[in-house]
Formats: sequence, C-alpha cells, structure tokens
Amino acid sequence: QVQLVESGGGLVQTGGSLRLSCAASGSIVNMRDAGWYRQAPGKQRELFASITSGGNTNYSDSVKGRFTVSRDNAKKTVYLQMNSLTPEDTAVYYCNVRFGFLNRSYWGQGTQVTVSS
Repeated sequence: QVQLVESGGGLVQTGGSLRLSCAASGSIVNMRDAGWYRQAPGKQRELFASITSGGNTNYSDSVKGRFTVSRDNAKKTVYLQMNSLTPEDTAVYYCNVRFGFLNRSYWGQGTQVTVSS
C-alpha cells in the first residue's frame, strides 16, 4: 500500500508564494507520472499541473508561468512551487501519483490554500 502525505498549504496574501510537497511512503515501486489538482468551493476538481516520470511538465493556462511542478525521485516526493498567488487560486490542493507496473493511482489527503486579497 502507498500513502501520499501533502504539506505546505496555508494562508497567504495576494502576490505571495507557497510550496507544496507530496511525499510517498509504503510499498513504493516505480513512482510514475504525477499531477496536481485543485478544487475550489462549488467547483469540480481540476488538473492544472503534471509531471512525467522523466520530468516533462505540463500546465494549464491559469497557472502557466506562476507555478512550477518538480519531483525528487530519490526522496519519493513531488513539489509544487506557487508564485504570484491570487484569490482565484484559493482551493484545496491534491496530489495524484501513479505507481508500479499496473500504474495504480493514489491521492494525497488534500491541503488548503487560501489567498487573501
């Protein structure tokens, strides 16, 4: 079994920065592609950043140029650096990572990010 633990959320003012971490533990085999999702109140969960096992990244237009996803395979951790935050970035942020030959998907517990105006 794999567990993903997120950390780094919190309250920040407009224009500020936060760094989220998503650390994997347990029976880890082949940490594969990872994605960051967020869910704002009353809205669906959306994928906005992803990183392949080889380090290729992709971003939605809403975060491109402000957010950076990275990974440290040795530490089994995926990161999300968020800069120039706005109130529209307020949401619960989730990481999703796939593992193993079956490419099984696991979710972090979610971490609240609140950006005040």
